[in-house]
Amino acid sequence: MRKLPHQKLLAYEVAMKLLESVREAKIRDAHLRDQAMRAAKSAVLNTAEAAGRATRADKARVITIARGEACEAAAAVEVAVAAGEADAAKLEAVLCHADRFVALATGFIRS
Repeated sequence: MRKLPHQKLLAYEVAMKLLESVREAKIRDAHLRDQAMRAAKSAVLNTAEAAGRATRADKARVITIARGEACEAAAAVEVAVAAGEADAAKLEAVLCHADRFVALATGFIRS
């Protein structure tokens, strides 16, 4: 079975879990939901892009962007929960996946 470079990365898998958990938070504010989902999608896509880059510096640059997007997605869910506009029971999963992704991305950057 063939796998693309990003499909071999644990960071990609965790970014996908972050995206799913952001979606499951069911943010009711349309603007904030759009922002959270765009950031989570960007974390996934930038991780895939980093895996396809050739140089270490280029990979680090793109995964740094992904790390920032993951933080933004998590913060958007936190804001929505604080505003009473999202499922508070889903926040822990979002934060767990975001924290794990940030740790993996940081390791990816330093390697």
